[in-house]
Amino acid sequence: MKFKQFYLGCLAHASYYIGSEGEAAIIDPQRDVDQYIEEAEANGEKIKYIIETHSHADFVSGHIELAERTGAEIIYGQKAATEFPTLKVKDGDELMLGNVRLRFLETPGHTPEGITILAEDTANKDAPIKMFTGDTLFIGDVGRPDLVGSKGFTAEQMGGMLYDSLHEKILPLPDETEVYPAHGAGSLCGKSLSSETWSSLGKQKKTNYALRPMSKEEFVKIVAADQPEVPAYFPVSASRNLKGSPALEDLSEPESLSSEEVLGFDGVVLDVRKNSDYGEGHVPNSINIGLGGQFASWAGTLISIGTPIAIVARDKDEVDEAVMRLARVGIETVEGFILIADFDGEMKSVRHIPVDEVAKLLGNGIQFVDVRRPAEHANGHAPETINIPLNELMMEVGRLDPEKPTYVICQSGYRSSTGTSILENAGIKEIYNVAGGTTAWTGSGLETEVSATACANA
Repeated sequence: MKFKQFYLGCLAHASYYIGSEGEAAIIDPQRDVDQYIEEAEANGEKIKYIIETHSHADFVSGHIELAERTGAEIIYGQKAATEFPTLKVKDGDELMLGNVRLRFLETPGHTPEGITILAEDTANKDAPIKMFTGDTLFIGDVGRPDLVGSKGFTAEQMGGMLYDSLHEKILPLPDETEVYPAHGAGSLCGKSLSSETWSSLGKQKKTNYALRPMSKEEFVKIVAADQPEVPAYFPVSASRNLKGSPALEDLSEPESLSSEEVLGFDGVVLDVRKNSDYGEGHVPNSINIGLGGQFASWAGTLISIGTPIAIVARDKDEVDEAVMRLARVGIETVEGFILIADFDGEMKSVRHIPVDEVAKLLGNGIQFVDVRRPAEHANGHAPETINIPLNELMMEVGRLDPEKPTYVICQSGYRSSTGTSILENAGIKEIYNVAGGTTAWTGSGLETEVSATACANA
């Protein structure tokens, strides 16, 4: 068996290649599919199957383009309401891929149509089974059950399905079974995913909080609690994956814009440079989401699908990368771009202020905003911070005084830069980005506080 994991850091997404005897299968492909075709060509194999473990909500899949370019058959679970030719599989179905036996298990819980794939190398009986769990079982976590309300199921109902899928289908498998999920740390499809990208089932039984012995009722309560926000683009992406999306090369190329056109742009001006460059000088009222972090997820969270976008970047390579990464989450409305060196209008800036300088200002009535998620803030934060999560900042800016000097902090300085740009758009007059974030704050030995809720959950 030939095997390769493709890991896309900015979406914390894992996809997989399996090959044997001239045939190959791709599991949970990302939208840009060239790498899978190149891998098959390098191995002298033809892609026969494209398997989706479920209708992904956090990214747009490339299954349609990959199928059109290779002639491969697209496979979903039998409950998937796809609008294109699909091989539907049910519990216990098997397919051969060269010497590899693919066995399918229906494992609803994260979604109703979810499946898990067991890959057995029949030419090597001693090799452990490879299990591709999609968003049913992660390393250190399980899939969240609260993303399909529009499909007529409650989080409690989905949680019950997830419990049954785990206990009836997955946990009875041998401990040496290798676990390969669709996501790792940073994904919003769970709440405490490990940074490890694979594990054994035996290890997960010992270390995964959701797999310890408990009743179904306790399980449902635990996995539904304290889940992160659901970005607005999630249901849109899930729907599009059932309909199919055009190839990336069919999307319109953005046009070069003048300074005047950018300043008058009717939409979102998106600065994709790193936070320090944005702080030194930027187009007024642009939004900074840097390519260096979880760019696509935050763009999908903060920018509504269909909004016209103009990109500000350092060079054309950054523009092209931004366009591709936006398309991965279904944002296909980039109309134009400008390179920052070509912008000749008046710029604005945001000072990056060291944590020790901010600490000296405590007690003087400053406005100190922590844009991390509530659980992050509860587990340790600088004194006097107001916790307004980044995904809520646009709606909650009315809680802030536009006349007060405002200091924005996150974990490292990435999200806080986005936060300063949102506040600039909202009319806050004096804004500072706290350099290095809470990591620098605690690393400098400055005082921190822990919320009572974190203590209660410890």
